[in-house]
Amino acid sequence: MVSEKKDIRALSKEELRSFFVSIGDKAFRGTQVYEWLWGKGIHSFDEMTNLSKETRAHLNENFVINHIKVDYLQKSNDGTIKNAVKLHDDLVVESVLIPTKKRTTACVSSQVGCSLDCTFCATARLKRMRNLNPDEIYDQVVAIDKESRLYHNKPLSNIVFMGMGEPLMNYKNVLESIEKITSDEGLGMSPKRITVSTSGVPKMIKKLADDEVKFHLAVSLHSAIQETREQIMPFAKNFTLPDLREALEYWYSKTKRKITYEYIVWKDINDKWADIEALVTFCKYVPCKVNIIEYNPIDDGHFQQASSTIIDDYIEALEHDRIPVTVRRSRGKDIDAACGQLANKQ
Repeated sequence: MVSEKKDIRALSKEELRSFFVSIGDKAFRGTQVYEWLWGKGIHSFDEMTNLSKETRAHLNENFVINHIKVDYLQKSNDGTIKNAVKLHDDLVVESVLIPTKKRTTACVSSQVGCSLDCTFCATARLKRMRNLNPDEIYDQVVAIDKESRLYHNKPLSNIVFMGMGEPLMNYKNVLESIEKITSDEGLGMSPKRITVSTSGVPKMIKKLADDEVKFHLAVSLHSAIQETREQIMPFAKNFTLPDLREALEYWYSKTKRKITYEYIVWKDINDKWADIEALVTFCKYVPCKVNIIEYNPIDDGHFQQASSTIIDDYIEALEHDRIPVTVRRSRGKDIDAACGQLANKQ
């Protein structure tokens, strides 16, 4: 049962300071509590050892800390770790730790379910239950950092918002979580190590630019032909490629930062030469790089992995026009830990 007490992490530092003043205590006590909550990531008031027992009891009477719980952890043979994360209301999302020789990356969720309807994505089959709060996103990162140190002997180096949900449909909470993650009072991670991946919501991409965010932007493109993109991502009927192009041009004019296009190639869907030419053309509008993703099928249905030959054709065409391109191989196949809004099976 969800507690009726207020989650203390919904309060700002200033609000915490005001709370303590209102009960006849010193304002700096609020700063101490804030440091425990965000800098040290504690899960209970009893862990706040520099506070008196009376103060801790008062906090317990008035507030809760609705921290997440890693309910189930799976480890892949390649070192990838998949977490089933239980929230305080018993809803579940997923997060993934992806290790390589040089870095460890956290793939985090921003919604329970998803607001959009990408036909290739298992998460899209789940009804969007609610947005995640900033602290629930933050907690995923803290948990994965601990796993990175424990299982790979190094701290978390990068974060991608490519798990369950469309980040730009939870705009306020996602940005607040990043503010906490990058703050010196939080995890102190550089925004340059954070990438927010969107399916392409033009209005919100422009808002990101206006808000002068410092993190990187990735777009799940998957086709530069409007008709094909609508088949893959039906919501694209309302967020058309010309609108997306305009928003990305606006982003670059304001930020001067390259876009990353996430691009899956499927058999008999976007594996023709016309698809390749359309992508190359679209890539010329804004400085960018392309990340071709190996598809991890969610069933035996319509979406199947394309041949390696057509992948090579994409790479050759992009490189011919000096467009940076990489291929991301699927990780954690033995535990179904695909990250990138692709295969979050329930």
